[in-house]
Amino acid sequence: MITVQFTVRPGQGDTSGFDLGDMTVAGDLGTAESAGHVPDQGMMIYLSVVQLLDSLGDFLQGNARVLSFTGADTSFGLVVRRTKDGLSVAGKSGVVARTTAPELISVVLRAAEDLGLGRALPPEDPVASDWDAALAAFRPLVSGGEE
Repeated sequence: MITVQFTVRPGQGDTSGFDLGDMTVAGDLGTAESAGHVPDQGMMIYLSVVQLLDSLGDFLQGNARVLSFTGADTSFGLVVRRTKDGLSVAGKSGVVARTTAPELISVVLRAAEDLGLGRALPPEDPVASDWDAALAAFRPLVSGGEE
């Protein structure tokens, strides 16, 4: 089992594609999260989620064995590896979850959509079109576009 959550840090005013936020990925084996570290590992959350959706989609549709992801303007990262039984997801402290491609796609998409619903980017925001395009490209993976 794996859960993913993207959050925007409070007190930043009107929603912007450059808002700072955090990622949390939790599983049966541990948790990888950007919040609460020194030095700070918060990131430009909307840009980071766009990057994660794009890179994860390419990874799952391709043949690479390992995906290394680092958020925008942070040292927080995740490593997704193909295993004989599916995928492993790790943070800096090690593997946090073993999962399947369909489960990972579903939880990442749900977390991204929850972030977008909670604090939708205004259409004139410079990140809005990238956000919309990344979600549109990632959604079809839920219905079987993954390996």
